[in-house]
Amino acid sequence: MNRQFSSRSFSTGGRRGYSVSSSGFRVGSSSSCLVPVGGVGTYGGGFGSRSLYNLGGSKRISFGLASGGGGGAHFGRSLGGGLGFSSYSTGYGGLGGGVALGSGIGLGSHVGGFGGGGGGGGYVLSGSVPCPPPGRIHNVIVNKNLLTPLHVEVDPEIQRVRVQEREQIKTLNNKFASFIDKVRFLEQQNKVLETKWDLLYQQGSPALRDNLEPIYEAYIETLRRQLDSLCNDKNHLDIELKNTQELVEDFKNKYEDEINKRTACENDFVVLKKDVDGSYMHKIDLGSKADSLTQHIQFLRALFDAELAQLHSQVKETNVILQMDNNRDLDLNSIIAEVKAQYEDIANRSRAEAEAWYQSKFQELQTTAFKHGDDLKSTKDEIADMSRVVQRLRSETEIVKKAINSLQSAIAESEQRGELALKDARAKLLDLQTALTTAKDELARLLRDYQELLNVKLALDVEIATYRTLLEGEESR
Repeated sequence: MNRQFSSRSFSTGGRRGYSVSSSGFRVGSSSSCLVPVGGVGTYGGGFGSRSLYNLGGSKRISFGLASGGGGGAHFGRSLGGGLGFSSYSTGYGGLGGGVALGSGIGLGSHVGGFGGGGGGGGYVLSGSVPCPPPGRIHNVIVNKNLLTPLHVEVDPEIQRVRVQEREQIKTLNNKFASFIDKVRFLEQQNKVLETKWDLLYQQGSPALRDNLEPIYEAYIETLRRQLDSLCNDKNHLDIELKNTQELVEDFKNKYEDEINKRTACENDFVVLKKDVDGSYMHKIDLGSKADSLTQHIQFLRALFDAELAQLHSQVKETNVILQMDNNRDLDLNSIIAEVKAQYEDIANRSRAEAEAWYQSKFQELQTTAFKHGDDLKSTKDEIADMSRVVQRLRSETEIVKKAINSLQSAIAESEQRGELALKDARAKLLDLQTALTTAKDELARLLRDYQELLNVKLALDVEIATYRTLLEGEESR
């Protein structure tokens, strides 16, 4: 970007004139210089200056003053390249004249004057012409073709041009006043920003003012270490959870095995109970059979006694009848005794057989009852043992369930604490990163504002110097 300030030559009375051209600052390494030339007569002195500042680029600011005069008809021209306003002015001193052209963002003013006598204008070329560095005197390069006199007729519209130039000067003066106000406002803003900058540096400790990034990095590193420790704790808790789950699975398998054993014992108990019930029913059946046999024996005894009594009565009656009907001398007593002995022998054998059979059955029933009683007792003992084992397993199962519940609650609480700590650490890390980004953005913005203010201040200083030179030239005129 190039700002061009150009001013056309003034020619006053006599044969002496001058031209003023000032160049604003531009980016790059080129500079504008002024080469004063003239026709016949004396040459004015010229000077140039160049200042460098580096806030992100190389910029040069130069302005120069050149004057020249001559006799006869002379024509002067000023060309300013870049971005700026352009203006044309023609000055006459005798038969001298001047034309100026400027383009770009900036101000260009060309003030023309006239005076008595024959005078010539100067020729000024302002643009991207290499300019020698300041600090020493160099030879003036003059284009010989420009020294040829030009025949310029007197412009009949000189009065109108002068009025336009006066209006332009007034407009430029008003703009100059507005620029001065703007410079003052920007200086105040610059002071405010400098004050804010100092306050921002004074808010923290000197170490923080020197460099904030190591503190943020240290805090972020601390948070990362905490995050790593939390991750390690989480891994340990995961391992403990896995071990606990394996232990719970082992206890569950043992519990299922005990449940299966208990179920098998219950099934055996049911089978044994069925056997005991069957034995008991068989015992009851045998008891009822023994009772029925006893009753049958009693019935047989009663029947035998009744038959024996009947036989006795029959024998007795027969004896009577024989005694009544038969008078033969028979040995009935021996017969009766023999029959009685036979029947008694039969009864004794029957009684012995019945008693033997009853005793054998009774012994068999007693043996069976004793056997089933022992089986029942052993079954009851086994049932009691199984009941105790089941009770113990139930108590152990309750203890294991309580331990599992406590471990699960501890694991859930640990996971919750770990998640909360991890979320807190992530939130703090995000806040710190956001704060660091915001601080960096704010610092960059302040640096940009400070850079822009320095650029504006430097540009305004150059403009002020240029306008001061113009005003001094106007006052001297």
